[in-house]
Amino acid sequence: MKVKELAELVGISVRTLHHYDEIGLLKPDTISEAGYRYYSESNLDTLQQILFYKELGFSLKQIKEVLEDPGFNQQKALVWQRKMLLEKRDKLNQMILTIDKTIQYKKGDIHMTSEEKFKGFDFSHNPYEKEARERYGDKKVDETAKGMTQERQEEMNNLYRELAAIRHTDPASKEAQEVIKKWFILLNKIGCYSLDAFKGLGQMYILDDRFTKNIDQFGEGLAQFMCEAMGSYADDHQ
Repeated sequence: MKVKELAELVGISVRTLHHYDEIGLLKPDTISEAGYRYYSESNLDTLQQILFYKELGFSLKQIKEVLEDPGFNQQKALVWQRKMLLEKRDKLNQMILTIDKTIQYKKGDIHMTSEEKFKGFDFSHNPYEKEARERYGDKKVDETAKGMTQERQEEMNNLYRELAAIRHTDPASKEAQEVIKKWFILLNKIGCYSLDAFKGLGQMYILDDRFTKNIDQFGEGLAQFMCEAMGSYADDHQ
């Protein structure tokens, strides 16, 4: 299958496929002497995996690492992806119900408690931890989870201060995104965060008063700024 045929089949651009080839994420099975790319059935299976992982919030860099892992098993990956997508569907369905109830509440048709307004939002766990444990083992993940040393804590505090100093700027600006990138890297030294989980954590900074109070001690409004900056970073690197 030529690149244009594959692009039309899947509904993505030829430019995207060229980019995947350039970064080594999806290389065509054959390239003719004239330079035409030809994709095999195996290439199609790999592309399907790429798109499933993208839907689950993985960056292209993370997807490449997963697919190149010697222990990668496509069938196991499909089973895990199905489970994660079902959980995502259930969460979205619950959030839609919350929206519907909120609309009724705003119209004055029903009463709504504070708890009900946030039903469906759950950032208390990392949905990709199971994947990490399956790939690297419990010992490795547990060691990572214990990575909060005094040195790491001080590094976090320094980043809080650096972010607090620019909290009145645009969270999507180049300056803010360069610092929030440091935050993403640091968190992944301590734990295991996909871009989706990173964005969710940022939202929890403003949904959970304990997080907000702890972060805002470095500067009022910092939690809100970090939430927006983390969301922008995650969206830009999907």
